[in-house]
Amino acid sequence: MKGLVSSIQQPGFSLNHLLHAAAQKVARWLQLYRQRQQLASLSDATLHDLGLSRADIQQEAERHFWDDPLRK
Repeated sequence: MKGLVSSIQQPGFSLNHLLHAAAQKVARWLQLYRQRQQLASLSDATLHDLGLSRADIQQEAERHFWDDPLRK
């Protein structure tokens, strides 16, 4: 009927959506962990070429896996 408002409302989220979001978060954390490990394995010459110091890299490598600078 026209003008009738349904009392049934869809939730703003679903279990599937929550699982997908959680999987994406875990994948991002794994990506950060791997990137930090690769960065820590670079040679001093490569770091110099990039304008980074070993101390900069050590600080980044020691960050927690969930510490995402982009907050993705």
